Amino acid sequence: MMTITLQVQGMTCGHCKAAVTNALQALDGVSRVEVHLQEGTVDVEYDETKVSVEKLKEAIEEQGYDVK
Repeated sequence: MMTITLQVQGMTCGHCKAAVTNALQALDGVSRVEVHLQEGTVDVEYDETKVSVEKLKEAIEEQGYDVK
């Protein structure tokens, strides 16, 4: 398992947190998601044999947020 911290712009509230969490958890291979609104970061624990970092970023961007 790998853990990555992504910088995500535009998250401001509980709805944002839920949208990002649900989008990531829907991906096969993601085992843990922790959103930090204050810092604008998302910690993701995932199986790199099942899902790529690019797919993680795409899932967040599809919710309307920018990933750095």
